[in-house]
Parts: sequence; C-alpha cells; structure tokens
Amino acid sequence: MFALLRSLAFQRKVHLPPPALLALSYVILIIIGMLLLKLPVATHNGIAWGDALFTAVSAVTVTGLAVVDTGSYFTTMGQAFILLMIQLGGLGIMVFAVLILSAMGLPVGMSHHREDLNQTSISELVRLLEVILRVVIVCELGGMALLAFVTVPEFGWSLGLWQALFHSISAFNNAGFGLFPDSAVRWVGNPLVNFTLPMLVIIGGLGYSVVADIFQLRQWRLFSLHTKLMLVGTAVLLLWSTVIFAALEWDNAKTLGALPSAFDRWQASWFQAVIARTAGFNSIDLAGMHDTTVLSFISWMLVGGGSTSTAGGIKVTTFIVLLLATIAFFRRQKQLHVFGRSIGMDQVLKVTAIAVLTVLVLMAGMFFLTISNDGKFLDLLFEATSALCTVGVSRGLTGQFDGLGRSVLMVLMFVGRVGPLTLGFFLATQTAPRVRYPAGQVYLG
Repeated sequence: MFALLRSLAFQRKVHLPPPALLALSYVILIIIGMLLLKLPVATHNGIAWGDALFTAVSAVTVTGLAVVDTGSYFTTMGQAFILLMIQLGGLGIMVFAVLILSAMGLPVGMSHHREDLNQTSISELVRLLEVILRVVIVCELGGMALLAFVTVPEFGWSLGLWQALFHSISAFNNAGFGLFPDSAVRWVGNPLVNFTLPMLVIIGGLGYSVVADIFQLRQWRLFSLHTKLMLVGTAVLLLWSTVIFAALEWDNAKTLGALPSAFDRWQASWFQAVIARTAGFNSIDLAGMHDTTVLSFISWMLVGGGSTSTAGGIKVTTFIVLLLATIAFFRRQKQLHVFGRSIGMDQVLKVTAIAVLTVLVLMAGMFFLTISNDGKFLDLLFEATSALCTVGVSRGLTGQFDGLGRSVLMVLMFVGRVGPLTLGFFLATQTAPRVRYPAGQVYLG
C-alpha cells in the first residue's frame, strides 16, 4: 500500500501511469494471496491451485463469490488470510480513488486540495491515509461490537468475537464473504444483524468522500453536489428496492413466504435490497426467487454503490446523471440542473462511456459463459453481473462452472474492480483538442 502511495507521489520517477500501478498492485496481491491459501496452515485438507486463485481474486476484488465454503474449508489462519486480502483490497480501492480525486482538486473531505500528485508530499498522503484508516477502523470495530451481541452468546467468546470481526470487515468492504454455508440465513429474523450488516454495507458503499462530508461538515447546505446526489439516490434506491422485493416475493414459499411474520418478511426484504447493490450476503434462498425478482436484482447490481467506495456497478451518481440527461433531452435542455448546480455535457459523455463499457464487458462475459455452460440464461446473467459489479451474490452456480467459466468470472471480477477506477482516471484527464472540425449531421433514433 505504501509502495503504491510512494509511486503515486513521485510519479515523475515512475514510468507506469497510476492505473497501471493499481492493476499491477492488485495482481501482486492476488498472487501473494493465492500462495498464502496454498499453505498447509490455511486449509484443513489442502486446496487446488484453481480454487486458491479464484478465492484470492474474489477476496482482493472484494466480491464474495466462492467455489468452496469459507467457514468449513479454511482454518482460522486461512480465514485470516482471506480477511487480510479483503481489507487490503478494499482499502486500496478507497485510497487510490481518493488520491486521484484529490490530485484533480476535487473535494474528498480534506481541508486542502492538491492540483498535481507530483507536488504532493509523502506526509500529506500519509495524513490522508490516516483519516481513511480512522473511518475504516471506527466503522469495523463498531460493527464488530454490535454483532458480538449475537455471535458471542451463540459461539462463545473467542469464536464469537472472530465471527463478529470477520463479518463486520467483510460487510464494510462490501465483500460479502461469510463463514456459514447459508450466508446469513440463520439470522433472517434477527433485528440486530438485519440492522448492523446492511448499515456497514451502506456506509462502505457510500464512499469515503461522502462519509467525510457527513462527519466533517454536518450541514446539508455545505455538502458537495456528489454527496447530495449519493445520499438522495441511495435513499430512494433502498426504499424502492425494498418495496419491490417485498411485493414480488411476499407470497413466494421458497423465499419470503416461508417466514413466520410480516416483520420478518420486511426485514428480509430490507436486507436483500441493501445487499443487492453491493455485497454478497443473503438471508433467504436466492435460487428460489421469481424470474421477475432476479431481473430486478440484476438491475440493482448494475447500479451499484458510490465512487471512492468499495462498491461496484456503474455507481449511483452515474445512474442519476444518466436519468437527468434523459429528462433534459425530452425537455430540450442543453444543461443539467440539480440542487442549484449545473452538470456539464462533458460529464454526461463520461457517464455514458462508463455505462456503455459496462454493458459491452457484460455482454462479452455472457458470450463466453454461454459457450462453456448449459445453465439457464437468466442465472448465467445473474452470475456474470454479480462478478462484474463485484456484488458476490450467487444462485448456486459458482461452484458448478468449468475452468473456462471460472476464468471468465475471475476476469469479470478483476475488470469490475480495477476497470472503473482506471477508466475514471482517463476520463478525468483534460486534454485540449489541437484540431477543430466543422459540425456534421448524424441521424439518430
């Protein structure tokens, strides 16, 4: 991590651009993680190289898809290795994204902004990292303390605290790794778990810049436009997805219909509505959902969470800007307006590029998955979207894929994690055109 910071701080001495450094650091972390999982102390009966690689990719990219059961297959040491990969992977994403935004002079919750990383001292970067670490530690330890009220009475002090810590870190980093074969199904009716895990996921998915605004500014009028869009967009999406999930699955005997009370059904709907956009936990059997619910789930995964966060997807702000651009088009407006601020057309072009590339990568992944697997198309699309958007939910297909299928999922997870930040870096680079051409007419629609 500090090697990455040092490379970014002294960019003139490094020939690789920051996106390449990010990708390289993640590749190195994945290789180290795979080797750690191959150690005899990591598993009870050993693990194949392919399974170790898949687990390492899933952990480093904070996705949560698994080909072996994390709780029973790995020893406590092996689980600790996975947790370390999740923490480093999630923290690396936040640090890289914040450093890039900071370098462009954009607000990231610090009292000062930097115009160029070449002019940034190591002490300033370390201070920024310390602030991020403080937020991470407070949230993860707070989540652990709350979850301990459930896990300690059930498993005892040592195992209970470990369970609480593991699930807290996994949730905050939007990883979705759990230590039970059924994920969080055993806690489907537990209000404390149904509050704690989703709140950790939400805070981690909002992004560091939003969290910093909330805790440092504490006034709506002082919040940045990004923070306002994230808070409003997240609230609307959570309310909408909770109601839709409940409406579609209320009487389904395989999901919500099996729960004894209306309160439990609303808890499960809330839990899955939060998890659907960013993390891989589940408190009901996702394989039993109706096809309409599966399709809704896929759309929520594609939206994802926030920038400078550990969440995947095209991001909430990207989705909102696309909606605003569509509304502006039908109103014949040439500029977007929201919360007393305007959004330029250059921003619209950027979010369009993100959305189009996401769809193209997803289509390419689906092409290869359908070649190598005979599963139901909607289930394959669900799995591919979960991998690309680094959500980590599954309908039970992950362990059934052959070598090509698993390779496709690993590529999707890596691209879904590193790709958006790399794309964002290039989209944020301002270059003045040397030649201007006369306008031409293209017929659309």
